[in-house]
Amino acid sequence: MDRDRIETVSLCWLRRLVIAGFLVVTLLPFWYMLVLSVRPIERLLLEPGSLWVPFGELTVATYAEVLKSVSDGGQGFLTFIRNSGLVALAATALTLVVAIPGAYAVSRLRFFGRRQVSALFLAVYLFPSIVIAIPLFVVFTRAGLRGSLTGLVLVYISQTLPVSVYMLKNYFETIPVSLEESAAIDGAGRLGIIRRVSLPLAAPSVMAVALYDFMIAWNEYLFALLFLVDRPDRWTVSLGLSLLADGVEVPKTVLMAGSVILTLPIVVLFFAGERLLTEGLTSGAEKG
Repeated sequence: MDRDRIETVSLCWLRRLVIAGFLVVTLLPFWYMLVLSVRPIERLLLEPGSLWVPFGELTVATYAEVLKSVSDGGQGFLTFIRNSGLVALAATALTLVVAIPGAYAVSRLRFFGRRQVSALFLAVYLFPSIVIAIPLFVVFTRAGLRGSLTGLVLVYISQTLPVSVYMLKNYFETIPVSLEESAAIDGAGRLGIIRRVSLPLAAPSVMAVALYDFMIAWNEYLFALLFLVDRPDRWTVSLGLSLLADGVEVPKTVLMAGSVILTLPIVVLFFAGERLLTEGLTSGAEKG
């Protein structure tokens, strides 16, 4: 008994050490980035490895410089945040508008090739983004959409829609058909069943897909660079931060402030919707 107890205690402490190690590896870079963003550049040059900032040295001047417009001597990140927010919200909303009925159709309706649809959706991710980047660039240039946020939204929808349909399809398949049949007996049509029965039950999965789509659109860099590089007034946050990093005259404290601005909205959204995200990602793991 004592031996079993010792092994249990040892495993418990080992688990705690592993968790603590993962927390340090995960949180330390973000903490150092945050520390650098609120330190004066002269103090950073004197103590580059310090992980703590005395209260008297704290400054938000770096954030003010990052957010101010270029005409006022800043980096224009307030415009970048607006552009990223508009693009991410539009791409998320339009993806859900198409993905919800599409996923419901794949999970409930019977049609030729239904079983192959899921494989086709996932097959999209077998190809790296760079493979379709050049064809999309040519098509959008001829359509007059290169350099516009509308074109970028359409590109992001093409990237997020397949996996969104796949995730929602798995959840819709877990909803008992008897519930929808009861609603049909009461006189509800197909759209009424989706709106009154399926969507309320699928709310955790829909929220998970929405968070996933928003994160992809907010952080994406390749297509933003390809379509907006010659339109600085329409840059997104990730594109602005990357080009900011290339500037040798930009202090690293300002660069870290821009990194915090890019990361913070995603972190806040993740922790705010953590429960729904966890439920939604695991909801389709089992049927019945």
